[in-house]
Amino acid sequence: MTSRYHEVYKSWEEDPEAFWAKAGEEIDWSKPADKIFDPEMGMYGRWFAGAETNTCYNCVDRHVERGRPGQPAIIYDSPITGAKRTITYQELLSEVEALAAVLREKGVEKGDRVIVYMPMVPEALFSMLACARLGAVHSVVFGGFAANELATRVNDCEPKAIISASCGIEPNRVVKYKPLLDHALDIARHQPEFCLVVQREQGPCELTEGRDYDYLELVEAAKNAGTKVPPVPVAATDPLYILYTSGTTGRPKGVVRDNGGHMVALKWSMKAIYDIDPGEVFWAASDVGWVVGHSYIVYAPLLHGCTTIVFEGKPVGTPDAGVFWRVIEEHKVSALFTAPTAFRAIKKEDPQGEHVGRYDLSQMRTLFLAGERADPDTIRWAQDQLGVPVIDHWWQTETAWAIAANPAGLGLLPVKYGSPTVAMPGYKIEILDDAGHPVGANTLGNIVVKLPLPPACLPTLWNADERFKESYLLEFPGYYKTADAGMLDDEGYVYVMSRTDDIINVAGHRLSTGAMEEVLSNHPDVAECAVIGAADALKGQMPMGFVVLKAGRDRDPMEIQKECIRLVREEIGPVAAFKTVHVVHRLPKTRSGKILRATMRHIVDHEDFRMPATIDDPAILDEIKGVVEHVDQMRAS
Repeated sequence: MTSRYHEVYKSWEEDPEAFWAKAGEEIDWSKPADKIFDPEMGMYGRWFAGAETNTCYNCVDRHVERGRPGQPAIIYDSPITGAKRTITYQELLSEVEALAAVLREKGVEKGDRVIVYMPMVPEALFSMLACARLGAVHSVVFGGFAANELATRVNDCEPKAIISASCGIEPNRVVKYKPLLDHALDIARHQPEFCLVVQREQGPCELTEGRDYDYLELVEAAKNAGTKVPPVPVAATDPLYILYTSGTTGRPKGVVRDNGGHMVALKWSMKAIYDIDPGEVFWAASDVGWVVGHSYIVYAPLLHGCTTIVFEGKPVGTPDAGVFWRVIEEHKVSALFTAPTAFRAIKKEDPQGEHVGRYDLSQMRTLFLAGERADPDTIRWAQDQLGVPVIDHWWQTETAWAIAANPAGLGLLPVKYGSPTVAMPGYKIEILDDAGHPVGANTLGNIVVKLPLPPACLPTLWNADERFKESYLLEFPGYYKTADAGMLDDEGYVYVMSRTDDIINVAGHRLSTGAMEEVLSNHPDVAECAVIGAADALKGQMPMGFVVLKAGRDRDPMEIQKECIRLVREEIGPVAAFKTVHVVHRLPKTRSGKILRATMRHIVDHEDFRMPATIDDPAILDEIKGVVEHVDQMRAS
């Protein structure tokens, strides 16, 4: 199939408003837009100004009304507990309407905020959709977040209600959410009027009288009463949700998402980028607490009339490195979307792909990777094992959908390893130097997007317009600052090398740690790696590598170190001054799988740091400290 990408992108460039007006025909509006784009509204203009709609209606009701009532909307699969559940669109409507009735009866109205603090269970999706039905603004906080982090979010968005669960379930432990919720509310300035709690049999909890209510009891009662809750019309520019960016300190950044533009862009992306048709099964192996979960577990698949998977498990250990393939076979998944770290974990445990051959994956057409740099070694491994296109794409919490991708639905473009391919319609990507001047092709600089941002991107931060301007708009006037560094090649392919604070300066040379990681990941014994810039009195900064070996690789670490150093010198050159590599058992990561490079840098430089709120296992930081201290002692002796 010849790609239509260039034709489609050109049509957007020539008339952006006509392009998005056409895409908007896929959404049901109770009132059409006065203007497709109003440059006078908001911080840089607003999409579908004057229109009214309801996101829940578009995700649920219209599919029930138009021939999909019995189609599965959600498949819940928990390899940890063994629980499985299939929920049709008709059943989803019943669940969401009953919960909306409970919330409405307790006073939740259009514009009120509701925090959702839940594990990966269907009730998390019901909660988000019930809020959308009422025109309330949900803010999902990753389940199991520390009490202080939850309290800061409570104080910032001031929810009328909190919907939670008694516990979350990890492979080897039960995480009790209720004590975390109680402690958060003990220290929070703002107090919700009530909390709904899903009691899970693996860890039931005590409810606080007068504040806490049993979610399942109240929803069942509303179902039995047959209470009807029609979708509340909201402005397209009204907020649908607030999502706080992970890893923030102090007052977190609340990314605001609107209703209208959000639906238009996500609905468009399902076919154009992911090549998925209504009725097919789409699996984003993420968590509803992150932006991928919002966009591609909940909203985009349901807007498109697909079946979405809610997976309460891990890529390895629940029970083994074949669980992804079991889910794909059992539920007939057409496309999988996950983070590269998931595949590195699978590759580490099953480097020969022995589990892959045990399952029928013939239904699967594509694998999409995002959330961090997809190293070429991982892409090649996945391609070899699965025999399907492996598509890297790049986007951010702030954007809600891909800035750059290889659009499968428009016809795939040639793959260039290390690149998420090209800008999607709506995004005009440019590369600027620190003074704001354009740089030439293949030159490292700041990746920016020309304003206005396309539909679905954040219009501002919650109650923080000035902070929005300072964070994203002021440094490069007329552009959105992605805070990523990279380059464009001669054919317009974008290379996202690292966050701008991961560009290191070695004796005046600006070098990308991401490029060094790409080299290290090609070593046949390396499962995953990280490169950071360590302070150096002579050269300003020096790169320092950390590598985790593949399962079963029992080699002398000194030999691995020598080989890694030689690889970087050969591929990047002596200018990289790459001389230090540590072989470690594991790397510190967030719960979504992102490596905590900034925290590692603080440890290496012996600086004070705050424990990241999103860290998966704090004990790993002590392991990194131990390695660094051992090296320091060796140097001193």
